[in-house]
Amino acid sequence: MDPNGAAPNQPRRIVGICGSLQAASSNLTLLHRAGQLTEEMFNGTATFQLFDGLRDLPLFDLDIERDGPPPKAVTALRAALTGADALLIASPEYGHSLPGALKNAIDWVIGSGELEGKVVGVTAAVIHEARGQRGLAALLGTLAAVSARIVGGTGTVVGADFDDQLRALLSGLVEAASTA
Repeated sequence: MDPNGAAPNQPRRIVGICGSLQAASSNLTLLHRAGQLTEEMFNGTATFQLFDGLRDLPLFDLDIERDGPPPKAVTALRAALTGADALLIASPEYGHSLPGALKNAIDWVIGSGELEGKVVGVTAAVIHEARGQRGLAALLGTLAAVSARIVGGTGTVVGADFDDQLRALLSGLVEAASTA
């Protein structure tokens, strides 16, 4: 058994999380493409599932749990992360940092441990390789709080090499998850 409870021959489970809440987000498009490429590349040895529940999370407040069970949205996030061998986070830069909805989601699981030591691929769909670096740096700093094992950490440039960059990131993510 691996640390996530999967037998060695079970498919690696990747959960995608988009830092943007926009329906037409280029980062959401990146994650949809990552799902397609996962199917093409890994022939059943890895699966990809998008977690689309950030907008449903209440603002982080430990008093909510002290007064009763966590809200369903928090439970769903924690379950998705617990069942994942790796995460792939695609996030834009907002105000030289990471989006508040993504930070809020991470805050909900720092104390409960679902992200502790988890393999996490980090990227952003960008139009130029220099774009989005402050947001990615802020995200990496936040993930350091849970000792996440980072794969990637740079933008994925939308253009001719997009799929090749995404394939390399997915390969690194699955490899890291397989050795976790």
